[in-house]
Amino acid sequence: MRAGVITILVVAAVVVLIALAMSVRMVQQYERGIVFRFGRVLERVRQPGLRLIVPVADRMVKVSMQTTVVGVPAQGAITRDNVTLTVDAVVYYRVVDPVKVLVNVHDYPAAVLQVAQTSMRSVIGRTDLDTLLSDRERVNTELKNVIDAPTEQPWGLLVERVEVKDVALPDAMKRSMSRQAEAERERRARVISADAEYQASRRLADASSTMSGTPGAFQLRLLQTVVEVAAEKNSTLVMPFPVELLRFFDQLTQGRSTLAQTAGDGRGAAKTR
Repeated sequence: MRAGVITILVVAAVVVLIALAMSVRMVQQYERGIVFRFGRVLERVRQPGLRLIVPVADRMVKVSMQTTVVGVPAQGAITRDNVTLTVDAVVYYRVVDPVKVLVNVHDYPAAVLQVAQTSMRSVIGRTDLDTLLSDRERVNTELKNVIDAPTEQPWGLLVERVEVKDVALPDAMKRSMSRQAEAERERRARVISADAEYQASRRLADASSTMSGTPGAFQLRLLQTVVEVAAEKNSTLVMPFPVELLRFFDQLTQGRSTLAQTAGDGRGAAKTR
């Protein structure tokens, strides 16, 4: 009699332990627990910690609330200006409604990946090559909005960021862009050089008009240039005869002739008297 009671107690204890083990669930801090009771979802979401469920009747599914990073494989696409290229991207998303994630979509990571691929082809098809290469932020924002539209409300997912990693161009397009960049740089260099020559000519003209009022200024400038050239000591310098000196002798000769003529006129007038 006593042995039978002990056996019953032991069996009951084992059953209680098994039921307790089946009813206790551990929910981590980054998870949320969704309980299905006979196939129906309970409205209350289980928060992190030790949670109890009804054995046999309940089934708990844990959903991670962490941000998930999905790499979108390289996709071939044609831009609005008919340039064929290959683009790959990265999508950052997280779960905001764990009930919708489990009920409304099957295998949501694969679904997000497919939506990202199709959306990336669509956005690139509406964008030209220059915008894709220069205004990457606008392309990323448009991709985020396009991917987030079908996933947030019906699926309970929030797309946080979308980043275009790399844009692979054909070799012929790379050569064309390189030639275009070289031509643009050469054009800028020529414009800058022409502008510098124009400014230098204006300054030289102003300096010439200033020195024209003083005849000796040209000779002083010539001597200064000779000093600068002679500082190298690696060349032979031939000095031209200064024109100003010739003008000086010409003016001196003309002055003497005038004085002599004046003196002669004075003597002639004296004799006449």
